[in-house]
Amino acid sequence: MIQLILAAPASGSGKTMVTCALLRALQKRGFDPCAFKCGPDYIDPMFHRKILGVEGCNLDLFLSDPTAVRALYAGYCRRHDAAVCEGVMGYYDGLGGGTDRASTWDAADTLKLPVILVLRPRGAGLTLAALVQGLNRFRMPSHLTGILLNDCAPAQAESLAPVLERETGLPVLGCLPHLPQAVVASRHLGLYTADEITDMNRRLDVLAAALEEHADLPRLLELCDRPAPRLRGEFGNRSRSVQLESGGRLTPSAAGMRSRKSPGVRIAVARDEAFCFVYDETLRTLEAAGAELVPFSPVGDTALPQKIGGLYLPGGYPELYGEKLAENERMKRAVREAVRSGMPTVAECGGFLYLCQSLECETGTVRPMAGVLPGLGSRRDRLVRFGYAEMTAEEDSLLFRAGETVPVHEFHYWDCTENGTSFTMRKPVTGRTWREGFASPSLYAAFPHLYFAGHPELARRFVQAAREVRR
Repeated sequence: MIQLILAAPASGSGKTMVTCALLRALQKRGFDPCAFKCGPDYIDPMFHRKILGVEGCNLDLFLSDPTAVRALYAGYCRRHDAAVCEGVMGYYDGLGGGTDRASTWDAADTLKLPVILVLRPRGAGLTLAALVQGLNRFRMPSHLTGILLNDCAPAQAESLAPVLERETGLPVLGCLPHLPQAVVASRHLGLYTADEITDMNRRLDVLAAALEEHADLPRLLELCDRPAPRLRGEFGNRSRSVQLESGGRLTPSAAGMRSRKSPGVRIAVARDEAFCFVYDETLRTLEAAGAELVPFSPVGDTALPQKIGGLYLPGGYPELYGEKLAENERMKRAVREAVRSGMPTVAECGGFLYLCQSLECETGTVRPMAGVLPGLGSRRDRLVRFGYAEMTAEEDSLLFRAGETVPVHEFHYWDCTENGTSFTMRKPVTGRTWREGFASPSLYAAFPHLYFAGHPELARRFVQAAREVRR
């Protein structure tokens, strides 16, 4: 089975487009690949899944433990003959940038995968060899297996290749040239999403053709051929039990897997252009816990799905669609009545902002939202409370028991005048603490994104509460 991670010395090296080019090239060669993203990013996996139609998930060694990451990887690899993992940030950049925990290297070491280093020369020559040497010796084993030059003229790649190979001992597998017609623009939270780019398939075909022409794909495939990972329980049909460590930390148990065969309870999941940040493996974890997930659109629908017992409002870009959300009075009223009546509800980041009184749109116009929570959402000039954190519950609620701690992630430019006080947050590197979030027996609403695949007990509690409501 072809298995590899694409990594880079730093963000901005073009890993996403190289990953997409390789996935499309594998498809054209007759492979059936799956794809993975290291870290908590939502946008890059959208390109993998929605444009290329490949199965895949996130691999995050902060939000879940190594056992869970291995199980996720093996479960998604099943029935595929190739797996391409896209790295995050610089190769060794983990928590806070000062540790290799949860870095791309950490993922490669956990899964024992070969790594192809994506290098963008940008005016460097022999210095690139020094950079690669440092990366290759910084941690042992480095898992570095080859080099692919990105955004690099073929003539430049031809002259650089023998130098890099002589100095580093790593094979240079060719290049992906600069292709202006395939560039994808960015905005405040990263690349534009796959659904927003109407000609993305054409762009990926251009990238794949260029990779076929200028890279040695047969050599790459030879270097990255590995036995398929062993499957110790199919993810998506089974869920792990959890236990509490001393100190109340919620953690996956080593007790194994067990089936969930009770009848499904319908949970409405917001899935449209405004609410598109959701982990595929979170949805699978909810299904494994007994949920029947029913998508709906707060932008376009006028009513919640019928016969539901729960409501899930994930993150996304409500600020870009504030006018449509505000004008949809029937949906706002339906959501407001559902939450106030005690329907079990999980609202993360953008979903949390939707439940607030109002939201400042990207244009600066303030629009009324569902009005369940007291705060007013508005834009800030920088990322707010950005990154990983540990979240400890102050009291029992829908998803948590008092004292339990789970890892979470925040990524938003918008903030709120009333962020709540139901959880104590702590940065794992600096130790900085603060309070935020709203929680009750029927509600979780806060900026932090939860990762149910790392802590499936949260999903089971959500589903159980929804089932009791339906009864």
